[in-house]
Amino acid sequence: MELQFTKMHGTGNDFVVIDAVSQPVSLTPDQLRRLADRHLGVGCDQVLMIERPSQAGADFRYRIFNADGGEVEQCGNGARCFARFVHDRGLTTKDDIRVQTLGGAVGLCILPDGRVTVDMGVPRFDPAVVPFQAPAAAPTYELQTRDHGPVRLSVLSMGNPHAVLVVDDVASAPVAALGTEIGGHPRFPQGVNVGFMQVVDRDRIKLRVWERGAGETLACGSGACAAAVTGRRLDRLDEQVAVELPGGTVTIQWEGDDRPVRLTGPVAYVFEGRIEL
Repeated sequence: MELQFTKMHGTGNDFVVIDAVSQPVSLTPDQLRRLADRHLGVGCDQVLMIERPSQAGADFRYRIFNADGGEVEQCGNGARCFARFVHDRGLTTKDDIRVQTLGGAVGLCILPDGRVTVDMGVPRFDPAVVPFQAPAAAPTYELQTRDHGPVRLSVLSMGNPHAVLVVDDVASAPVAALGTEIGGHPRFPQGVNVGFMQVVDRDRIKLRVWERGAGETLACGSGACAAAVTGRRLDRLDEQVAVELPGGTVTIQWEGDDRPVRLTGPVAYVFEGRIEL
C-alpha cells in the first residue's frame, strides 16, 4: 500500500498527518510504528488520522496514535496541525471547526495570523476519571517511586491523563528516568503523561513533558494545559500563562472552575511525501 502523508509540527511536537477522507486508509499497529520510526519510516511523535465524523455536529473525526502504535485520547498540538491541514487543503472552508476525538469533542479556531486556538474542554480532577488510584480528589498526592522515593504531584484529565510535578529547575529535572517510572506506575492503570513545571512568574512557566508511548517530546499541548491548570489551582499562576517548552511557546488561558481550557500556538509544515507500507 502506497500512502500519501504530510509532516507537520506544533512547537516541535511533530506529526505524520494522514488524510483518510480523500484516500482509503486502514493501518495496523505495526504500520503505525513503521511510520513513526525515525530511522525506518517518516518519524514523528504521533500519527494523526483525519476521518469523516460518526457523530452529529462534528466536522471531522480526529484520531491520534502514539509512536508505539497505541491510540490515545487527546493531543492539543496535533489538533492545531489538524485544523490548519483540513482548512488549507480545502477539506473545509470553516475557521471554527468541531472534531470528535477519543477523549470527547474539541473545538478549533483558526486565527487571522495562522495560529490556532484549541478549546481543550474542562479539566477533570476525579481520580476515577483520570484514571488514578486514590480515595478522593486532592490538589496534590504523594506517590512512592522505586528509584526516586516519594514525589508530590497533581493529577488531572485533559481528555487524557496527566501528572504534574513542580520543580525548581526544569533543565536539571530527571525527565526520562522519573517520567518513565511515574508513567508506568501501577496507580495509573492506563499510564500517564508526566509534566515537570518550573514557575518563573505568575504569567510564565517552563515545562518539559514525558509522554505515554513517545518519551520526552519537544512540546505537549495537553501537558501545557495540565501544567497551567495545576499552577492556577495551587494559586501560583494567573488565568493566562505563557508556557515555554523546548520546542517553543504556547499560551494557555483558564478562568477556573468549570470553564474550558484554551490553548493557542503556531503550526508549521515540514514536508510531504509517499511511503510504501
